[in-house]
Amino acid sequence: MEIKRETLADTSSLRVRQHQARDLLRGDMGDEELERYVEERVLTTTVEKAVGWAQGNSIYPLTFGLACCAIEMMAIVGARMDVARFGWEAMRASPRQADLIILSGRVSIKMAPVIRRLWDQMLEPKWAISMGACCSSMGVFNNYALVPADKFMPIDVHVPGCPPRPESLMHGILKLRDKIQGHSVEGWRERYAATGTEELLPDAADLGTANVNVFKPGDTAGA
Repeated sequence: MEIKRETLADTSSLRVRQHQARDLLRGDMGDEELERYVEERVLTTTVEKAVGWAQGNSIYPLTFGLACCAIEMMAIVGARMDVARFGWEAMRASPRQADLIILSGRVSIKMAPVIRRLWDQMLEPKWAISMGACCSSMGVFNNYALVPADKFMPIDVHVPGCPPRPESLMHGILKLRDKIQGHSVEGWRERYAATGTEELLPDAADLGTANVNVFKPGDTAGA
């Protein structure tokens, strides 16, 4: 092994920064120099954006699984997906220490009250992800024994699939992080003024046509 010593290409920049820091602490900087120094090194923001940034990068999911989707959910902690990159890997076994619940699988009518109790015991602010077709729309098990998650608790992000791959769940996690940080893409509920589990059209729409398959505003027939 050969060790070769070479001088740095530019040693003056480091020395300049040291002198600038010294002058800043002493108060010897001029107005123009101080203004330029602040512009290069200081980032201003609002309290809401700072809190949203902190919340979006420090989520504590609940250790909770319902069916086969839970196997896909477990994979996001591994090296391939590595959800720790976004600060979401610290899963908690108690709802009182968690602020995110991932409903990974089908929800039976008997299980719905249990999930709702866990949701009520979670920390505020809290969020929920509906993972898989069974949890969102009962999927292939469309019978009397199952219930969609939207019927008994608020859902922030729906992840489609049967079962969805870990990549799909990661996409939903990133969408939820954007929503928490305040720059999420407007969803269909906001675009179409949906007030329940059914999609609604504005009042000015022609509801007498045959191609309208949604209910009138205020109608709960589809709930």
